[in-house]
Amino acid sequence: MSVGETTLILLAGLIPLGYAGFFLGRRKAMATQADGTRLHSRPQQYGWYSVVSMAVPAIGVAFAASLLNLLGWITLPSELVLAMTLVTAAAGFAYGLMAIRPTLRARNTLDRLIRWLLLGAALISIMTTIAIVLSVIFEAMRFFREVSVWEFITGTVWSPGDSFLEAAGRGDEVSEGGGGMFGSVPLFAGTFMVTAIAMAVALPIGLLSAIFMSEYASLKTRGVVKPILEILAGIPTVVYGFFAAITVTPIVVDIAGFFGLDASYSNILSPGIVMGIMIIPFISSLSDDVINSIPQSLREGAFALGTTRSETIRNVVVPAALPGVISAFLLGVSRALGETMIVVMAAGVRPNLTWNPLEDMTTVTVNIVYSLTGDQSFDSPQTLSAFALGLVLFIVTLTLNIISTVMVRRFKQQYD
Repeated sequence: MSVGETTLILLAGLIPLGYAGFFLGRRKAMATQADGTRLHSRPQQYGWYSVVSMAVPAIGVAFAASLLNLLGWITLPSELVLAMTLVTAAAGFAYGLMAIRPTLRARNTLDRLIRWLLLGAALISIMTTIAIVLSVIFEAMRFFREVSVWEFITGTVWSPGDSFLEAAGRGDEVSEGGGGMFGSVPLFAGTFMVTAIAMAVALPIGLLSAIFMSEYASLKTRGVVKPILEILAGIPTVVYGFFAAITVTPIVVDIAGFFGLDASYSNILSPGIVMGIMIIPFISSLSDDVINSIPQSLREGAFALGTTRSETIRNVVVPAALPGVISAFLLGVSRALGETMIVVMAAGVRPNLTWNPLEDMTTVTVNIVYSLTGDQSFDSPQTLSAFALGLVLFIVTLTLNIISTVMVRRFKQQYD
């Protein structure tokens, strides 16, 4: 019996038992209450107690059997696991109904279960984060055994080797002996360049859009404009990549040529602009919610002092909303740091250390993709460099989050 068939049969057995346990448990509690006996909990809570008594042991048996099979300690047939789970569910079903009595603290039991479920969800998220970080650190340490950390952080040439460069279209730049040079500065320069361009586009437009919708627009206009802005957040990034490569890049090249500047068709400016357009809904929506949450009494107090609407927005509303705006800005920065598809399609993959946004550059995430999708072995420096890049990018993102937390707290203290 396959795993899918076992799961379907298990669900087909547990779901009806759950429904039956809830209704029978509630009916028994209501009948007891109708006799004039005072219950500790509400009737529906006794029904849920019956469901919990049936489902929790059954799920525990199924999980334990799956864990034993996964670890290879004991291999149990699917039919046996299914039978054990259903028998446990039936026993729990009977126990749950028999345990219902006026003194049963069903509400307390359900509260403890919910508390444990929430704690488990929190622990799962924490353990997942720790596992991700440790996996990246361990693989990055393997890379740093072969490449100097100082060379990696301060090096200005990224040339990993033959296979990577052929995949990236740069097979003419290989170091002697087929080795590689792993200076990450050009990659992070491209990442910060495209992020800066994106935020220079997204922050003013997003913030001004939020101010317009919350302070100036009528309800009808707001109901039309806000959904249109939020539609941008649902467009796939590959569509933005096509837009950047086919529409924005030729416009940038033509404008640069008009001013006598030489612009590459794989420049970093085009994906930065399009990435900023993509991030506008995040900043606009979050900033709009923050501005709308500011008490109206602050505006009315400013108007009573004789300030104009624009002065009130500049001196009262925006400072009060600044912590939320900073959070929206840093959310946009994190979104830009992790974007890959737009850069691949519009800017290319050539590591280039330059201050000129009209030249071609690439980012850390693009090189991570190419490092992990090449034909080199997994333990090669070219592949392991992806984990080193990911580790440094993680540290950068964590630092930004810490800075944002400190800044938000400081602004809140000043405002309070």
